[in-house]
Amino acid sequence: MGEFKTIIAPHILLPRKGVDLTSFAVIACDQFTSNQEYWKQVHDLVKDKPSTYHMMFPEAYLGKVDEEKYIAQINKNIEGYLSDGTLVDQGECFILVDRKTSVVDRRLGLVIAIDLEDYTYAKGVKSLIRASEATIVERIPPRLKIRENAPVELPHILFLFDDKDRSIIEPLYENRAKLEKVYDFELNQDGGHISGYKVKNTDEIIKKFNDLLKKNNNGLLFIVGDGNHSLATAKAHWDKIKVNLSEEERKSHPARYALVEALNIYDKGLIFEPIHRLLFNVGDDFLPSLKAKLGGEFKSFTYSKEKGKEELLMPKNAPMCYKIIQSYIDEYLASHKEVSIDYIHDESELIDCANKNPGSLAIAMPALTKGDVFDYIAADDVLPRKSFSMGHATEKRYYLEIKKIK
Repeated sequence: MGEFKTIIAPHILLPRKGVDLTSFAVIACDQFTSNQEYWKQVHDLVKDKPSTYHMMFPEAYLGKVDEEKYIAQINKNIEGYLSDGTLVDQGECFILVDRKTSVVDRRLGLVIAIDLEDYTYAKGVKSLIRASEATIVERIPPRLKIRENAPVELPHILFLFDDKDRSIIEPLYENRAKLEKVYDFELNQDGGHISGYKVKNTDEIIKKFNDLLKKNNNGLLFIVGDGNHSLATAKAHWDKIKVNLSEEERKSHPARYALVEALNIYDKGLIFEPIHRLLFNVGDDFLPSLKAKLGGEFKSFTYSKEKGKEELLMPKNAPMCYKIIQSYIDEYLASHKEVSIDYIHDESELIDCANKNPGSLAIAMPALTKGDVFDYIAADDVLPRKSFSMGHATEKRYYLEIKKIK
């Protein structure tokens, strides 16, 4: 296999010195979607300070604000940050990320840019970058509306790669004293601590990824661990605009490349957490029929404020649990239009949301192993949507690094 151009060194934008980084960096837009209080606290913390909060659309606000006006204001804020020097170009580089959370002392990542031409979310297509879970194409248009006029992207996408020998990120971290530290601060809302180091020897790193691809010999370089729909939206945006570009323009257009954080799946700080289901307005017929479809030895539970906890027996095979349950939910939603669903990352948050929403039903899901995920995707299958999360809700990626797409 020859050398590839899947990875490039992007021009990364970071806040200028003097910006309050604790206010600037906020958690991914698809977190705490049923928790308005969380986002009110973020709003009260940030106020008018420069912040990615003013550059993104929390999904908790969908259907609750004038979306066209909100998006227009987002783009106005971004243009202001670009013109007044709030955002500073760091030059072509990668960023080594050292994240400490309330759960783990260290999780290492590397912010890179990838070629969207080497990514697909279509099941069964052998590409270098593949989705880990089923992509809901209906979720792309609303996100595309946000992206289509935005001059920059803020990634919360986390990639996974299979590096048992720890040959890429870990040596960078061991030699971090030789790298320029570009940020070092406490994240808001219990997000932990984060440090970043500028990596300039990008050609050497790209070569190591190429060597890893040859070694693993399965034609799979990355799987999307978090942010599947955000990456799918970036792909849809690129596919839309590239038709009006010449072949030469396509090669270097900034929208062709997406900014992501890559993590070694064997990183000790990377913990897979289940994503739970919370159903609203569900009928009494839901649970008995679901129990009939399950059956196994793995114990989980459902919870409602009215009925408390009720045990579920699930198959020991975690991917099978997700397939059975999500398939059943999809069928139920199709025939019960009054029912809706949300996906909750923490078990305590799940029960809290169930208590705040009478008539709701929470389903606690099992955790997948790291082996489950890579083996499953390499075998040309995808997991049902929202099958796993890398860490607790507060451990999700905060918006910080930025890249132009226009």
